[in-house]
Formats: sequence, structure tokens, C-alpha cells
Amino acid sequence: METLKKNPSLRRKSKLARTFQKVCSLRTSSTKVSSNNGIGICMLKSHNPNFNVDDDDDGDSISDLKSTTSSRSGEIKIRERRRAVLEAVIAKIFASTTSIKASYAELQIAQRPYDNDAIQAADTAVVEELRSLSELKRSFLRNELNLSPQVAIMLAEIQEQQSLMRSYEITIKKLESEVYEKKSKIDELVTNLEETIEINKSIEKKLSGGFDEIQFSNLNLNHFVQILGFSLRSVRTFVKSLVKEMESANWDLNAAASSAVSSVVVFAKPSHRCFAFESFVCRKMLENFESPSFSQNSDEKQPSSFEFFNRFKNLRSVDPVQYLTRNPACSFAKFVITKYLSVVHAKMECSLFGNLNQRKMVNSGGFPGTGFFMTFCEMAKRIWLLHCTAFSLSENVTVFQIKKGCRFSQVYMESVKSGDESLFSGDNGNSDIRVGFTVVPGFKIGDIVVQSQVYLSPMTRAGEEKERWRVERT
Repeated sequence: METLKKNPSLRRKSKLARTFQKVCSLRTSSTKVSSNNGIGICMLKSHNPNFNVDDDDDGDSISDLKSTTSSRSGEIKIRERRRAVLEAVIAKIFASTTSIKASYAELQIAQRPYDNDAIQAADTAVVEELRSLSELKRSFLRNELNLSPQVAIMLAEIQEQQSLMRSYEITIKKLESEVYEKKSKIDELVTNLEETIEINKSIEKKLSGGFDEIQFSNLNLNHFVQILGFSLRSVRTFVKSLVKEMESANWDLNAAASSAVSSVVVFAKPSHRCFAFESFVCRKMLENFESPSFSQNSDEKQPSSFEFFNRFKNLRSVDPVQYLTRNPACSFAKFVITKYLSVVHAKMECSLFGNLNQRKMVNSGGFPGTGFFMTFCEMAKRIWLLHCTAFSLSENVTVFQIKKGCRFSQVYMESVKSGDESLFSGDNGNSDIRVGFTVVPGFKIGDIVVQSQVYLSPMTRAGEEKERWRVERT
């Protein structure tokens, strides 16, 4: 039996078929499409981008991309328009609100003073703006807004600016009205002040008018007491001016008050510190009151009582500064210079005013025109009149001070504080009334005593015994 041998050509053919089949399977993909008759048709789809089929697919994809891009851009435009419309609506709402605010302000300002036409106009404007807002709301809810956003926003801004201008004009009118009212009130107060000043001048003239009626023949102690009260009022006025300057210079008033009376005093009220300053001023101004020359150190012989009264008569009704300007070398001018340098120390003046200009001017024989110096001159004039009155009454004039710690005596003293009567009425037996310091010295003219004015400080008996024990132990 012969052995069958395989044909090598067939083997090459089969190998070539397998290679061709593998290449076809790699380069093509089969797609099974069902036809209408149910027979499956296998279609080969090439992966080569240069095929016609691939070219058609690329054309379809580009058209789809273009349609998608155009649809997206359309949506963006719709959104932008919606946003612009909403911004226009909000701008119109704000503009209407500003207009309502301005109209309401006009309505308020038209009520005082009452203006019927302005009130009706403002009320109509408010109603119109509310109606406009209502129509805008209705159109917005029904999607019936038919407006150009740019134009609407521009018109709304114009309306808002106009409303703001109206509000500013209303504010200006209101401020002008307030200024007018304030000015009217100021004018009224100025008129009242002038009337009060005139009344005070007339009262002061009446108080000093008795001085014009005083004659040397009818002069008595009552006139001296009257002039003393007249002088003490000027002392208090000067002290108020002095304390005001101290406060402006940030002085410690408690320390200044203690220094003024040369001791530490517990005041019942902070306002009582003025008594310490009054004590200092009175002590300085009345120093050497017993001397006929009143500390002038004059070598002239002592004037008579009638001459003292003539001095009183020449000065009682004149302005002290004008008198000093006309008579810079008179005895009263020397008195003013001496007392000013004594009361207003150089350190005090420098601290209060920042310089020594007034002191230098007074030292050189001049008289400053400041309010402070004019107040001092008025006080000095009244003290000078008091001195002339005292020596017109008698040649024996004595001034006495009450020492600190002395018991209170109703014969020689009176309290400057109201309510101190209960302390020495005998109802308060557990306390001993002592003198804190003398505010106004007492006077003895001939055989008649004019009480001194003192600031009282109660001291308990237990405290007095303790103090006495310390003294005995020492």
C-alpha cells in the first residue's frame, strides 16, 4: 500500500488563506444588521479614516456640534437677558422707593408750617409711585414685562438721582428752618439778657443810689453796713471770675482752697470752696484797713472826716477804669496797683493766663482793658468807698479776724452757711461749734461792732477731749 504524501503547494495555499483571513479580521469589523425579511446581513466597517463612510460620519458629527453650540449660545443670551431684566426691575423698585421717601419727607415738612397745596402734591406723588410699583409687580408675576433693560436702568438711575436731589433740598430747607428758629431764639435770649442787664443796672443803681443821697450830715453806721454788702457782692463776682480761670487752667481747687486759708478744711459741699477764696481776697484787700492811707505809705498828713467823705463822693458814681485812665497818679490808682500785685501773685497770673502781660502793665502804671482786671477794679473801688465811709464816721477803725478753732459767738460772728442756726441753737448738745476760718473780717468803728462772717465746722466733744489729751500728753 502506497503512502500518501501531502502536496506542499496545498500547504502553502492553506497558510496563505489563514494569513489573509487574519488580516481581514484585524482590518475589518463585522456589523450584523437585521433586514426586513429577518435575514442577518454582515457589513464590514473599515477603520480607515479615508473611507467614504467615515467621511460621511465626520460630516454628521460636525453638524451636530454646530447645532449644539448654537443652542448653548442661545441659552446664554436668554439668561443674560433675564438677568438684565431683573436688574432693571430692581433698579425701578429702588428708584420708586427713593421717590416715595422724598415725597414723604416733603409731606412732613409741609405740615409745619401748614401748607395745604404742598401736602396734597406730596400725597399724590406717594400714591402715584405706589401705583407704579403695583403695576410693575403685576407685570412681573404675569411675565408681561415689555421693557428695554438698558433704557429702564438709565431712567431708574435718573429718577433716583432726582429723588435724592429733592431729599437734599428738603434737608436744606429743614436746616434753614432750624437755623431761623435758633436765630430767633438767640435774638430773644439776647433781648432778655439786655433787659436783665438793664434791670440789674437799675437795681444796682438803686442800691448805690442811696449813696448819691448820702450826705456828710446824715452819714451813719447803716450806710457803712449797706456799702459793706455792696462791696462783698463785688468780691464774690471777682472770686467767681478767679475760680473760672482756675478751672480753665486745670487747677486742683481743693488744694487751692486749703492753701487760701492756710489749713485743711473739710467743706460740707464742693461749692463751699468759694468761701476759702473769698477769705483770701478779703484778707488781702482789707489789709491795713485801719490805716488812713490804706497801705499807701504816704507821708501826707491824715485827711479829715470831711475829706474822706469827699473822696467817697468823687468816686461813688464813676467807672473805675475810666477814672484810673484820667487820674493815673491819684491815691486810688496807687491803691489799685498795690492790691492787684498783692492779690494776683506772679505765679498765679502766669499759670492762669500763660504770661505776665497784665502784671507788667500794672507795674508800669498802666491799666489793662481785660474783663478780669475790670472786675478787679470794680471790687477795689467798692473796698475804697468802704474805707472812706469808715473814716468818715470815726477815726477809730479796727478790723478783726477770728482765729481757727475759736468757739462761735453770736455777738461777734455770723455764719456764711445757711442751716448753721441749728448747730448753736442748743438743740445739738453733743457737738461744739468751732470756727473753720474767717471769710469776712469784722469791723469795730468807734464803740460799734460789725459782725465778722465765718465758716463753721462742728467738732464733737469726744474729738475735743481726744485733741485736748494729745496736747496735755505733748
